[in-house]
Amino acid sequence: MPAALPTSIPPRPLPPTVSPSTVPGGQAAGRSRLEGLKARPRKPGEASFFYYDAHFRNEAVKVLPGEFFVYDEDILVMTTLGSCIAACIWDRERRVGGMNHFLLPDVGSGGGGGGADSGRYGSYAMDLLIGELVKRGATRSTMEAKIFGGGAVISGMNSINVGERNTAFVLDYLRTERITIVSKDVLDIYPRKVCFLPASGKAMVKRLASANTEALAAQERAAARTTPASSTGGSVDLF
Repeated sequence: MPAALPTSIPPRPLPPTVSPSTVPGGQAAGRSRLEGLKARPRKPGEASFFYYDAHFRNEAVKVLPGEFFVYDEDILVMTTLGSCIAACIWDRERRVGGMNHFLLPDVGSGGGGGGADSGRYGSYAMDLLIGELVKRGATRSTMEAKIFGGGAVISGMNSINVGERNTAFVLDYLRTERITIVSKDVLDIYPRKVCFLPASGKAMVKRLASANTEALAAQERAAARTTPASSTGGSVDLF
């Protein structure tokens, strides 16, 4: 497998207005916001793994396979992808955004179990994400999407083209819903780490080295077998 692409844009912290740790008393404020996020009631399928990201100096939430997260402040929403897809959708007027993470286009694509109402299937995951955005005042006419994943990283699954089918599904879905895709980083052979800021719509992606592939593939296989519990313009930065 070829080496990961060079990081043409060096890592950098989020703007001071995003991170409470950059102002006096900000560490305490950051802890307070993090505790508040952890204490919120969770909706079925909503991401709940909150933590403080030391690299970006910001509160963060990790979206696992089958989960989603919608918010109107710039906490760091992140996920790691192989053949899965993450759609990051942002409303440029309401300034609210969210991310999902699905494994297969629909229940008929394999994997078994879980039912069509599971967030690991694209047809449900996309409806769920857009529905949550609409509840917060977003409209399809002012939504913008950034799409990531669909890599050919799982050994032994190339015959069913999981990444290609996931990618084709999400592009067709967004076209049907008339939601503009402003940028995408899909297909190829790389796993990816994606970070998204839901209030500003900014997305960052890092293509990971092949050493990360097997652990990621194992995670995706496990998620496929397990039922989950019930822009800033079109730019995408490398980091």
